[in-house]
Amino acid sequence: MGTLSGKTAVITGSGRRKGLGEAIARKLASEGANIVLSDVGKPRDAATGEGHIGTTDEMESIAEELRGLGVNVSTCVCDVRSLEEVRALAKHASETHGSLDIWVNNAGIGYIMKPLLEVSEADWRAVIDVNLTGAFFGLKAAAEAMIGQGKGGRIVNIASQAAKSGFPHAQAYTSSKHGLVGLVRSAAIELGPHGITVNNVCPNHVTTGLGAWQNEYFSKVTGAASVDEYMTNMKNRIPMRRPGLPEDTANAVAWLCTDQAAYITAESMNVSGGEEPH
Repeated sequence: MGTLSGKTAVITGSGRRKGLGEAIARKLASEGANIVLSDVGKPRDAATGEGHIGTTDEMESIAEELRGLGVNVSTCVCDVRSLEEVRALAKHASETHGSLDIWVNNAGIGYIMKPLLEVSEADWRAVIDVNLTGAFFGLKAAAEAMIGQGKGGRIVNIASQAAKSGFPHAQAYTSSKHGLVGLVRSAAIELGPHGITVNNVCPNHVTTGLGAWQNEYFSKVTGAASVDEYMTNMKNRIPMRRPGLPEDTANAVAWLCTDQAAYITAESMNVSGGEEPH
């Protein structure tokens, strides 16, 4: 029996191999939670292009592997920019698995990086719509379902070190992640009486599929001779002397979903190997 046995967890943006969403889903499943994987499924516009989203086939492949852990796993296509689709995702979890106990807002855009003067209105809106508005929609839909059930719940946003520090070429991204700090602080006040905790997890750089793209981009921006040199420079400024792993973030999320963290809410937890405070 895992610490989350009998719970049902929704993880948005969990349809890509080697992504944070997959790692989180795998960890929660290993603790006994039933899982709803969700991603946009197919390109819908310029902001959701091929190579940056979880496809339906990829999502189903991940689901099949997770079922081998002995938990129930379903998939549900959802564009987090649509409140209607997000509410349908919450309804799918409740109707398919009998409850909705954990909601992880993981879907995000981290691949629109440009110098400030080159950022278009469309770029700005694309990032804010997914990273901040999408998280708000997820929080709202999850809270509606959890309050209706009357037995509390856990809502966790995947923020970033960028929720607390500024980064060049990431104006919209940094703004969206800073916004999540205010979102959980406000929502936690209203949802606490219902036994629902709301927190952020703030990882530093993690080399997922998106992270690999960022490595290439920022190695050029910073003038590093190679990606390897860029990564060496990164490691040297982190007290733990390594970038984050998907499992580091997944472990933090899982702990926040346990009874041990029942009195922790409105927090933005660093998972940065000591980099953020230093």
